[in-house]
Amino acid sequence: MKCSKCDYAAILFQRYSTNHFCAEHFIEQFEQKVTEELFKGQMAKDEDRIAVALSGGKDSVVVLYILYKILADTEIDLFAITVDEGIRGYRDDTMKSARKIVDDLGIEHEILSFRHEYGFDLDTLVQDGAMPCTVCGVFRKNALNRAAKRLGANKVATGHNLDDEVQSIMMNYLKGDIERLMRLRPMKTQPGLVPRIKPLREIPEKEVALYGIVKGFYEEAKDCPYASLSLRSDVRDMMNRFENLFPGTKHSTLKGYEKVIELTGDKRQQTNLSFCKTCGEPCAQDLCKACVLLDKLNSR
Repeated sequence: MKCSKCDYAAILFQRYSTNHFCAEHFIEQFEQKVTEELFKGQMAKDEDRIAVALSGGKDSVVVLYILYKILADTEIDLFAITVDEGIRGYRDDTMKSARKIVDDLGIEHEILSFRHEYGFDLDTLVQDGAMPCTVCGVFRKNALNRAAKRLGANKVATGHNLDDEVQSIMMNYLKGDIERLMRLRPMKTQPGLVPRIKPLREIPEKEVALYGIVKGFYEEAKDCPYASLSLRSDVRDMMNRFENLFPGTKHSTLKGYEKVIELTGDKRQQTNLSFCKTCGEPCAQDLCKACVLLDKLNSR
């Protein structure tokens, strides 16, 4: 099949747009989408110092590379933070990918670990009965925020793609957790909490992977061994099925959510955060979730 824009062979058929793209026009469209997303909401401005959450997986590698490319001629500073949770047979491979991309780009790189930050590897905690996704989510967010502040970042860029966003939206709908649903698009910057930006949030996961393949730095990695234990795994399968049956479902889910945010406007309530009495990180209660979890783990 030929590209919709030229006579070269297509490498992608976008069912949701009905367009075919050759490698050149796919890259052009991909980078244009990310550039528009990056600047339309002022995700990046001159003199920003942006920390990129770099796991070494396809999404984080792509977001680091494309930010480096788009922002090359600006006054914006980039660096990467990698968190090693301690997942044997999985994180070792992605750590290699993370080190390779920062070496290739010549970017500052900070590596953290659960073992150093909290005294536990995730594998050890799971063997003792802890829920892996809960522990991982709480500790990773806490470690990233603390490191970003320590290293002078005023924003943290993550590799969340369209699939990640609609999965989070649907999970919160299913749980009836409206407060967490609203927090996906925060209204204001909270003291002590470095704002997150998501330049790939409108790009399907498969297109992120294809961009990495075409650019030559995509390395297929194993899935996290704990991923199948989460609700997200079931929601992912559900949304993929709907997308297959009804192309464009993921984009319409995101647009519908954005419409809800627009319609609620000033009616949305956002909890004012205080500071954890133990570690000083922003939180809604006296202790942050990381410290609550650490207390439970240390008291076993």
